[in-house]
Amino acid sequence: MVVLRDGMCPGLEEELLRQLRAADVKTVEDLVSSDIEELARRCSVSYKALFAIRRVLLAQHAAFPVSGADLYQELLSSTAILSTGIPRLDKLLDSGLYTGEITELCGGPGSGKSQVCFSVSVNVSFHLKQSVIYVDTTGGLTAGRMLQMLRTETSSSEQQMEALQRIRIFRAFDVYALLDVLHGLGGGLLQQASIGGGSVKALIVDSVSAVIAPLLGGKQSEGMSLMVQVAGVLKTLAKDFSVAVLVTNHVSRSASGEVQPGLGASWSHIPRTRVLLERADRGPLRRATLTKSSRQPCLLTEELDLQLWTRPESPPSGKRKLPDS
Repeated sequence: MVVLRDGMCPGLEEELLRQLRAADVKTVEDLVSSDIEELARRCSVSYKALFAIRRVLLAQHAAFPVSGADLYQELLSSTAILSTGIPRLDKLLDSGLYTGEITELCGGPGSGKSQVCFSVSVNVSFHLKQSVIYVDTTGGLTAGRMLQMLRTETSSSEQQMEALQRIRIFRAFDVYALLDVLHGLGGGLLQQASIGGGSVKALIVDSVSAVIAPLLGGKQSEGMSLMVQVAGVLKTLAKDFSVAVLVTNHVSRSASGEVQPGLGASWSHIPRTRVLLERADRGPLRRATLTKSSRQPCLLTEELDLQLWTRPESPPSGKRKLPDS
């Protein structure tokens, strides 16, 4: 049995511990198996806060039975769908990015992965008025590019600056720096980023493979362990904080010449949804293929014109062209 202690998870502080012990709730098992509504009344604490603590403890420790009804109610209360700002991609993703889940974009150089990440950032920060965490591992993100895209949405410099302030950018050029950033987000930075800028709804890591792939293979056995750590923290952040996690990944070719996502089979079960981006045959178009999904049939394909910045509600004549990346 795991004894409840101060600081075990956010919100579990000394005063609450005293109240729980007075109610004969002393271990993790005692708490997760209790009637939370009744326990909240006995301890005179918020049901919502106690329920959140219970959910975190369930995720951190050995699995305890949870009813399907509980899981469904939790899903309904915590899931939101975020538009990517690219209508054809939203269609492929069954309306957009889902909070609580990891979505992956994979593709080769120039396939448009970063452009889609920029689009998600601008759409969430400007149209949804919510905050975005953008972790850049390649140095490819610039505030100038974000501003360029925002200028196609509004001529108001004040609105442009407000949207930019909702995008928090972190640089992490190796896997250890990435883990530091992710652990920091779980330890409080995520809530701090929400202050004055709407709650954080999207966490983008562009690219996750850039810092993990160099450590895989050969004699570098710690690479697999580090990849598992990154995956675990991303899943925890997505679920516990109800954010949509978007990551990018490179591709390689198999011995038969087939395009396959990087990081191997061990990583393949991490994203809930995976989209392959490739250059199409016609000019600047990109071909997006759904290769993994729990909602849509796989191998659905859409052509994306990433040079066009389109509001989802705008008619075709409302499309505006962006300069090439």
